Amino acid sequence: MDARMFGLETPLMVALQHLLDVPDGDKAGSGAAGGATRTYVRDARAMAATPADVKELPGVYVFVVDMPGLGTGDIKVQVEDERVLVISGERRREEREDTKYLRMERRMGKFMRKFVLLDNADMDKISAVCRDGVLTVTVEKLPPPEPKKPKTIEVKVA
Repeated sequence: MDARMFGLETPLMVALQHLLDVPDGDKAGSGAAGGATRTYVRDARAMAATPADVKELPGVYVFVVDMPGLGTGDIKVQVEDERVLVISGERRREEREDTKYLRMERRMGKFMRKFVLLDNADMDKISAVCRDGVLTVTVEKLPPPEPKKPKTIEVKVA
């Protein structure tokens, strides 16, 4: 059930729904036979909550994702199925006994983005740098194929 129907779109209700990972639909979470699984819903939310910029430059593709407060150990960059770039990780809340949160607005939990790379992407030349909370993944392009030269056939006189 959607909390917005009843005007319950307060930060507290949004945080509670996120913490409980309650799906918005009645069928979500009921297994493969009844609809989307919890894993699918969780991954879909993680992808929707991870904005990214994708740029094409003359020799490279550049993927830029904001990752404030994360270290290199919290971020994974992988290539799946030979052409799918996957950026994933998890942001954890620090747990302390003597801490009482008055407000929790920063998003915690898993994040993920998947990008299908084009045929001219060089899978052997991918680099990732995280600086000042911004992850930049650079994928170099393969050089364009050289145009085939026309074959000249000698004409013999008979």
